Amino acid sequence: MKKPIATFLLAAAVLAGCGIGNKPADTSTATGTPTNAGTVAWTRCTDLTGADGRPAAPGPGVECGTIQVPLDHAKPDGEKIDLALIRVKATGDDRLGSLVFNFGGPGGSGVDTLAMAARAFGSLGTRYDLVSFDPRGVERSSGVKCGGQVEKLLEAENDADADRLAKEFAAACQKDSGKILPHVGTVQAAKDLDLLRAALGDVRLNYFGLSYGTHLGAVYATHFPKNVGRFVLDSAFDPTVTFEERAVTQATGFDQAFEAFAQDCVAQSCELGADPAAVEKTVEQLLDRLKDQPLKVGGRELTYGLAQLAVITPLYAKATWPMLEQAAVAAIKGNGTALLTLADSYTGRKADGTYTTAMTSLQAINCADTAERPTAAETAQINERIKEVFPILATEASSGVCAHWPVPGDDAAKRIDATGSAPIVVIGGKGDPATPYQWAETLTRQLKTGVLVTYEGEGHGAYLSGSGCVMKAVDAYLLEDKLPTQSTTCPA
Repeated sequence: MKKPIATFLLAAAVLAGCGIGNKPADTSTATGTPTNAGTVAWTRCTDLTGADGRPAAPGPGVECGTIQVPLDHAKPDGEKIDLALIRVKATGDDRLGSLVFNFGGPGGSGVDTLAMAARAFGSLGTRYDLVSFDPRGVERSSGVKCGGQVEKLLEAENDADADRLAKEFAAACQKDSGKILPHVGTVQAAKDLDLLRAALGDVRLNYFGLSYGTHLGAVYATHFPKNVGRFVLDSAFDPTVTFEERAVTQATGFDQAFEAFAQDCVAQSCELGADPAAVEKTVEQLLDRLKDQPLKVGGRELTYGLAQLAVITPLYAKATWPMLEQAAVAAIKGNGTALLTLADSYTGRKADGTYTTAMTSLQAINCADTAERPTAAETAQINERIKEVFPILATEASSGVCAHWPVPGDDAAKRIDATGSAPIVVIGGKGDPATPYQWAETLTRQLKTGVLVTYEGEGHGAYLSGSGCVMKAVDAYLLEDKLPTQSTTCPA
């Protein structure tokens, strides 16, 4: 009977925080010709990974490159690391510059994501070069590696096993990536972002952050307010919440998302149950069976823990709700392939059985980004609260990876204040399971320059939800500099 370690499940969407030092970076070079401005040697991309974990070919106009940034920003002339970049060149003649994306995580590859998602941002790509990057500690940018421990950490028999595996995981990260671990984190990434702005030749940074990307954008705006161009922060994160507050709030969000999924499923003749309560009971019973009887999928097993990850993954977007019904029905009938595929997409497992750095980078950045170090006992207490809110997300084997982390964290990036910046559009969704609406409200207040746009629909990420209202408001700001009003609300 195997159960996943709670820390990964509690990191379901965005566990973000800080980097090093509490003093904002110097902004004396915020206007005029960018300092450290260089050129990027753009070439054909050769190592992209698709959504299915297999190698992918670049689309038209897609190029890759690198810039060098200091390993330690306190030593700008010291050792350098490469930051991997991707660009999709503007398709129109009336170019405004570059629009830099961070799609979330922390730990997500911006290079792979933009290669797959560029078409969804096509209206913006008419006037901007669409640019993204793998942040430091992620994938091609000195990605954090931990000795192949991810699969072990995802499974634990009991609390003692979970804590032992968490300790082994942290030790493996130190052994394989000890050089980069002290230098990951959101403040460090924000400083990289300003060097990227300069290398692109832009006086001000135009930026689109989603999920964790909203935190990176907010930290950038705090440290470089005069360098802020047109900023959109979609699915906003509040960095001031504690680990426990974050976990319980997200559990509440996923509980509400599951209820909305169940209601929608029943409205369309759901195979999982005749009413929402029956749907939830059916899924819980499926998970319970997997505790003792994992499903064979080729040479692998669909375990209870992997099935949990599979269930929450489609809850991020209403468009993927049908995948949850279909995958769960198939598993009930003995075929766990679809659920296992969903779990693999969450954990970053590739077709060859190896993993991206998504989960290891997430842990490294989260542990760097907070001074909190929850013990196994404290994590178990949080898990008990989650059981009361959304049992599907709760686990029985709990540990805190950060309690064993070899590098101390701090709370520098919890301080958000973009006073002096251009207006920053913040978008919050009323039905967002991962970054609940109240976080958009609090981040808007923290920024001081934020303008809140409310989306009343479901899902994580309003711009790509299919809402014409949200897309129109964002495009008008980014393309025409037409700022939405503070009271802008878009219906579901």
